[in-house]
Amino acid sequence: MAVIKGKIMKVLAFFVKQLCRFFRFNPKVVLFESSLFRNYTGNPRYIYEQMVAEGLDEKFDIYWIAKDPSTINKDIIPGKFNICKYKTFQFYKLFSSAAFIVSDSRLPKYLYKNKKTTYIQTWHGTPLKKLALDMKTLDMGGSNDIKTYHKNFKKSSSMWDYFISQNPFSTETFRRCFAYDGEFLEIGYPRNDKLINTTPSDIYSLKRQMGLPLNKKIILYAPTWRDNQFYKQGEYKFANQVDFDALRDALEDEYVMIVKYHYLIKDSVDWSKYEGFVYQYGEEYDIANLYLVSDMLITDYSSVMFDYSVLNRPLVFFTYDLEEYMNDLRGFYFDFKEEAPGPIVLTNDDLIDAILNYDESQWKEKYTKFHNKYNPLDDGQASAKVVELIKNKANL
Repeated sequence: MAVIKGKIMKVLAFFVKQLCRFFRFNPKVVLFESSLFRNYTGNPRYIYEQMVAEGLDEKFDIYWIAKDPSTINKDIIPGKFNICKYKTFQFYKLFSSAAFIVSDSRLPKYLYKNKKTTYIQTWHGTPLKKLALDMKTLDMGGSNDIKTYHKNFKKSSSMWDYFISQNPFSTETFRRCFAYDGEFLEIGYPRNDKLINTTPSDIYSLKRQMGLPLNKKIILYAPTWRDNQFYKQGEYKFANQVDFDALRDALEDEYVMIVKYHYLIKDSVDWSKYEGFVYQYGEEYDIANLYLVSDMLITDYSSVMFDYSVLNRPLVFFTYDLEEYMNDLRGFYFDFKEEAPGPIVLTNDDLIDAILNYDESQWKEKYTKFHNKYNPLDDGQASAKVVELIKNKANL
């Protein structure tokens, strides 16, 4: 049955792609998507908001693409825009005729892109774990067909015209692992503009708005997903080994915690027993705000480490499955143990100790090296640089 369904889907995809070739190019249409059509966030969000700030929402017909339009909070989106549902006739027409596509994800290979369209791939992080063509084996959401995975990645990356890079290391890595031979925009990440341009007064107001205590330090816990812990393809489990009871007992007098899942994690965790200590924000909530209000980040192998280091605040790495992740699941692009700009801990006891006894002076040299390697281009102007490109392409 699965084989038959797969063949039917391939045939349908072929006919959709052929149909889309007949749609006429529209120089006024700009499409945005983030997190595989799931929400309004990331690099695309800040490029869009820069366009609004420059009045370009009045000169273009701008669309945000969503799998479920009801999950997009229109109240937080400024400017003049439209919401288009993914996999509708309107979506296929817009995608195949748009002047610009701005995306932070690898989109399906069956989509047709007009030759006149400018596709700006922003991606969603500097890589630590191996990606795409650099992966030798695959154990992701139940799939282990590495050859098809590589083939599909090549087809998707062939649509990209520009690729935003956070640093030279990323440029070199992405060029190879995505087999991408287009133009790189080495400008830092648009989503990090906010980290550089926000004032202490803004952060204070944000804490009040979010209902966070003003008399305690805030720890952000933001782990990544595990390829082999899933419900189905594209929906992963919350691979949690943190003992929140122990953390609360040890930390609650001085700290509270924010828990932020990766958008691919689909568990719904009941945090009610930790009320007043753990604050949880949904996948639609902009993680940049969580960086700004937090005093320390706990993560593992997530690219949040690179963005957070822009703020020069403490990082702790809770990597209870380090050897398995490094040797069996993905593998790393650099010596994580050597370069990590903060304590690497494997147990909850060591995690608590690392939080309570964090010594900034001990990590200053490594932190500076890390920042200089991975954040040298983040200057608070990345969004404006992308919008300048769009204006030049559109002859505005």
